[in-house]
Amino acid sequence: MKILIFFVFTIFWSFGECSHPHPLDPPTPSELNLVRTIVQKAYPSNITFQYVGLEEPDKSTILSWLSLNSKTKTKTKTKTLPPRQFYVVSRYHKQSLEMIVDLRTRSIIGSKVDEGHGYPMLTLDEQTAASELPFLYGPFRESVKKRGLNLSEVICSDFTVGWYGEGKTNRILKIKCYYTNGTVNLYARPLEGIEAVVDLDQMKIIDYTDRFIVPLPKAEGTEYRESKLKPPFGPNLKGIAMMQPGGPGFKIDGHTVSWANWEFHVGFDIRAGPIISLASIYDLQKQKYRQVLYRGFISELFVPYQDPTLEWYYTTYFDCGEFGFGQSASSLQPLTDCPANAAFLDAYYAGSDGTPVKIANAFCIFERYAGDIMWRHTEIEIPKEVITEVRPDVSLVVRMVSTVGNYDYVIDWEFKPSGSIKLGVGLTGILEVKAGIYTNTDQIKEDIYGTLLADNTIGVYHDHFLTYYLDLDIDGETNSFVKSNLETVIVKDPTIPRKSYWTVISETAKTEADARINLGFKPSELVVVNPNKKTKPGNKIGYRLLPGSVVHPLLVTDDYPQIRAAFTNYNVWVTPYNKSEKWASGLYVDRSRGDDTLAAWSLRDREIENKDIVLWYTMGFHHVPSQEDFPIMPTLSGGFELRPTNFFESNPVLKTKSPKHVYWPNCSSQH
Repeated sequence: MKILIFFVFTIFWSFGECSHPHPLDPPTPSELNLVRTIVQKAYPSNITFQYVGLEEPDKSTILSWLSLNSKTKTKTKTKTLPPRQFYVVSRYHKQSLEMIVDLRTRSIIGSKVDEGHGYPMLTLDEQTAASELPFLYGPFRESVKKRGLNLSEVICSDFTVGWYGEGKTNRILKIKCYYTNGTVNLYARPLEGIEAVVDLDQMKIIDYTDRFIVPLPKAEGTEYRESKLKPPFGPNLKGIAMMQPGGPGFKIDGHTVSWANWEFHVGFDIRAGPIISLASIYDLQKQKYRQVLYRGFISELFVPYQDPTLEWYYTTYFDCGEFGFGQSASSLQPLTDCPANAAFLDAYYAGSDGTPVKIANAFCIFERYAGDIMWRHTEIEIPKEVITEVRPDVSLVVRMVSTVGNYDYVIDWEFKPSGSIKLGVGLTGILEVKAGIYTNTDQIKEDIYGTLLADNTIGVYHDHFLTYYLDLDIDGETNSFVKSNLETVIVKDPTIPRKSYWTVISETAKTEADARINLGFKPSELVVVNPNKKTKPGNKIGYRLLPGSVVHPLLVTDDYPQIRAAFTNYNVWVTPYNKSEKWASGLYVDRSRGDDTLAAWSLRDREIENKDIVLWYTMGFHHVPSQEDFPIMPTLSGGFELRPTNFFESNPVLKTKSPKHVYWPNCSSQH
């Protein structure tokens, strides 16, 4: 019997101090501590840190620094770094206080109190504190008792409440609770009818209702931990291994990743999560790196549920702006979340008291090969010869998983040697369910706003809309947005048997209004081009947006959640670059009113032709839950692609050599 033994080498980096600092690096632990010291010196008490993020230098400063250091390639990089500054949003005396903190001068160089609508991102500490209040509240304890439940097996969670036309709002959350007896799948056993309202500034319950009692869903069948599951098991999956005896094919220098013909910077933000910057690709024919993406990230994730009852109507989350995609990042598990050949990176953010919080293994980076084909052709037309040429498709993936309450979002940035960037999203985790009186669909005589998944368990209909910020700089900062519609033409020549064909009618968007697009109504090609540079045949160089499945909002435009999320009214927007315009839902999202969103900015209808522009793309999912999604949901995947279009003179991977085959010792192939 032959026994095969191999070792898995997992590589770890940290978003802490690094040897080659970069002006777009996320905050390090020492920087966060220094920000905390500077702010608390000016405001010695009762101040919380809602958001601490990089106050990124102007784009011209970044590009000048990049150009200088690409020429020098020395260890003098730190001497040319722009000043490190951080943007801080705090709560102080029930007001939202904005500050810019300069680490070089160790001072606050700018501050103001926000006078607008809405409140800053929630901290984990205040969410935890609010969720614990019901356990000391008499009426809640009585509600649990009259249901015959054990208080020690109840867990509560917080929900943002949105805005529904109120003239004045307070900073409040609603609290709902779940029962864990018999299961750790707490979301499967909601205590329907109970609801507490917490004022966050006072940190106390200001309202409480117990409207009705419905049967508690059963714990049976909701377990998902492998160690607790009982036979029979299946399906039986055989072992799979990814071998790289020579080590990874990529390099990480600080936060800059180099792989194949790509180079880019990986950053982290407490609100956005992963940020990819300065992605450029090496052009073999031109013998130089060329710009593609200056900065890209998920700007917002809007999740409106479709139950309009008193207990559910407000359940319309903004997962980035209210809860923080980065703050919600999960520690990735080697060999399961990521393959054996992955490198892992830690990340840090500021907790509510300003101290650094570490997320171990926040990112993984790995080369992916799954038997895909980069390009191939078999030629049999040449007499007495058969030619077959195939190149396997290997790509590089940067992954983060953000667990926002019940849902886990798998975020992938995938770079391909062909020049494409594929952006993927996987939805998994646990459905948001409500308890009901029904055990069979035959009993239902009303709209239950969802799918009956199990006894007394309703999976509520909902949407997921992810809006991406994509500052494409195609071979330079001045770009244009070209809409090329595919239109049917009638053949008028009676001597030709064909009656019709389609052709391409192109239009360059001149202002923001020209670029707003709802996809799916007519076939089109959407390309960001550099109008100042052309290929040898005369085509404008560009990158094309290849959308995923087309999903549009189904709420009416004057519904309050949709007013706040008006940035999802179109799949595509294009705006002129403005460093302050990066959050599609606005700076202050909790209880916002839709007056500081991408939709509001775009009303200015600014010029975008031959300008430094930003492409915004919203992909979505309408989710009608099914029984297969319960008790835990198999990953539902979606995504889109940014693909070079006349960017290269010809196929950039024509001369790519196939990776060397790895032969396992003492093994023979079986045919």
